[in-house]
Amino acid sequence: MKTIKSVICRIYKLGMNREEGLDGILVTIGLCIIALLLCVVMRDALTDFIKTIVTAMTDSAKAILTTPSAFIFKGMFI
Repeated sequence: MKTIKSVICRIYKLGMNREEGLDGILVTIGLCIIALLLCVVMRDALTDFIKTIVTAMTDSAKAILTTPSAFIFKGMFI
């Protein structure tokens, strides 16, 4: 009976022993899989979202560049 208990204790200790870098690798792999799944599932939505952001930034830049007083600073004339 004592040998069975000692074997179970050894198995338990070996099973609960953690490797140092294994947890970080598993988390990284899991996050990469989630990101890939999101890209595949949400491809059209992501494309529309990026196009909306680029269009808004382009319009904002054009508005800034076409404003006559956008580059006039106090005491400086361009």
